[in-house]
Amino acid sequence: MAKTRARRNVNRLPAERRIQDIMVAARAVFTQKGYGDALISDIAEKAGVVEGSIYRFFVNKRDLLQRVVEHWYEEMLARDDEQFAAVRGAWNQIRFIVRHHLMTIRREPALSRLVFQEFRPEAGYRKTRLFQLNQTYSHRIIDVVKAGVDSGELRADVPLTLVRDMIYGCIEHRTWAFLRNEGTFEIDETADAIADIVYRGLCVRAPEDDKLTLAVQRLEKLADRLERTSER
Repeated sequence: MAKTRARRNVNRLPAERRIQDIMVAARAVFTQKGYGDALISDIAEKAGVVEGSIYRFFVNKRDLLQRVVEHWYEEMLARDDEQFAAVRGAWNQIRFIVRHHLMTIRREPALSRLVFQEFRPEAGYRKTRLFQLNQTYSHRIIDVVKAGVDSGELRADVPLTLVRDMIYGCIEHRTWAFLRNEGTFEIDETADAIADIVYRGLCVRAPEDDKLTLAVQRLEKLADRLERTSER
């Protein structure tokens, strides 16, 4: 019985490794060729497996793409939790979220296009795990606004989902030319501008406090830029 158990462990590990290799290869092929032009044979060749091996672990090309994009979201959520935990203040947190999303689109334009073009238009998208991951990813801004409302820093009369939709809708509109290979965008300037607009629209303060608030924000921006420069 001990020998049987050992044999099962040995068999499971290569399968997990093959799945990983296939997903890495699929991500590279989908990124390079897009969904329509990507072939299972291309992915199999890049992964160093036969085509039949792919169909052992994935239903079809669509299932493979969805798994690749889900894994990408899982990576993003895990990678940035620790950094976000160290950010203090509503303006800084809003800016962090905006800048992170802009950086994600800049780093992975092909995967971003696949999400926008292949999955968002689907009738059943809201029932998928990918939709749930996207909700988790975008819910952070709702948590920030809730915390700001509870502390008295932000207004309580603006719908939280509206704030979320304004931010992500603005980012998608601002970066669409880049995703179509027709232009670019400046990450820090865009993040500053969006954070300013959103924060000033939500902030609870008397008009005479505006100059002080802006001065504090400028100092926060300067400190943030100096910190990023020192990290390079």
